Amino acid sequence: MRKKLITTSTRGIIDTSFPYQLYQKAKKFGTWNPQEIDFTKDKEDWKTLSTKHREWIIRLLAQFQGGEEAVTHDLLPLLKVASLEGRIEEEMFLTTFLFDEAKHTEFFRKVLDELNEKEDLTYLHSKTYRKFFYEILPETMERLWNHPTPEALADAATVYNMFSEGVLAETGYKAFSDGLNKIGKMPGLLKGIEYLKKDESRHIAYGTFLLQRLISEHPHLFDRIIKKLEELAPLALALNTEGMAFDADEKEKSSTAEIMNYSKRQLLTRIDILSRAKTKKIEELYPN
Repeated sequence: MRKKLITTSTRGIIDTSFPYQLYQKAKKFGTWNPQEIDFTKDKEDWKTLSTKHREWIIRLLAQFQGGEEAVTHDLLPLLKVASLEGRIEEEMFLTTFLFDEAKHTEFFRKVLDELNEKEDLTYLHSKTYRKFFYEILPETMERLWNHPTPEALADAATVYNMFSEGVLAETGYKAFSDGLNKIGKMPGLLKGIEYLKKDESRHIAYGTFLLQRLISEHPHLFDRIIKKLEELAPLALALNTEGMAFDADEKEKSSTAEIMNYSKRQLLTRIDILSRAKTKKIEELYPN
């Protein structure tokens, strides 16, 4: 039985809160539609690409398609906790978050369909990929669903927001964008990726806010969060090695090294940002 409704109380909606501001941005900037992207040139380009480039694009499409489906499946525990805790502004933003992830899943499937690539691509999900998206991510989110403790929430936000989105997705999108711009092909795919990057920036911002709030409220969680990121770091390096480069020639080795360094910087940046919450209240980090 519901105890009360928040927005009709004297509390109302805290429209200066950071999650509510993200909600407003999502309404303004997150309304793109995968069905409206023109893939005519992509289909023409696809016929002219080398086997090497086609294999690289298919590999990344298979990884992103599976990853976006996974995060769509696994977001609900975060929504559930926000609801249970009466954090209506966070819950409102998370509804846009889930909508974004569903749209991302739609986008990559549409790209594959437009290219007439309809075979089973799960064979391109490597052992490392499966370890994270088939095991670590769903198991972490299931624990939060069943036992919504601050520790479980910290684990979930670390695995989902900081690592899956803040490290893996950010690195993957950079590799995809850099590669497509380099070959000057697939403008529809590239356009969609640019939209996705903007959506993900809001998701990562929320994850950072959530973890900083948790650390501010429960300082002991900082060490737990950092330990979790350090445990996950080797997976990022392995996935980058498996999925980013065109081939093993010297020029592409340089590109792979650049992507690896970018991934490492993303991880270190997340740790540095979270460390600021150890000695500050959330109001200091996100003033109204």
